[in-house]
Amino acid sequence: MYKIYFFVPKTHVEKVKNAMFAKGAGQIGNYSCCAWQTLGEGQFMPLKSSNPFLGELNKLEKVPEYKVEMICPEKNIRDVIIALKTSHPYEEPAYEVVRIEDF
Repeated sequence: MYKIYFFVPKTHVEKVKNAMFAKGAGQIGNYSCCAWQTLGEGQFMPLKSSNPFLGELNKLEKVPEYKVEMICPEKNIRDVIIALKTSHPYEEPAYEVVRIEDF
């Protein structure tokens, strides 16, 4: 089992979550589409050779973003990460995957 954490702009949070749910993330027992999310502020500065969804080159950008957490079974993890990357609007989405134990 894995836990996935990712950051996504407010405008795309439902699209990304739904793409990941469709590939098998967010299932806990008899419940589907399980996730936790908190709203915060992300920041980044697009550099030369970037193709930013938001912002301008060499200018600091701040944007409302959600941090979303959900679990994923091992058998689905690769498909779920592909869904995250293809549905996310950012060129380089920030995410992490942590292996968790089920007791």
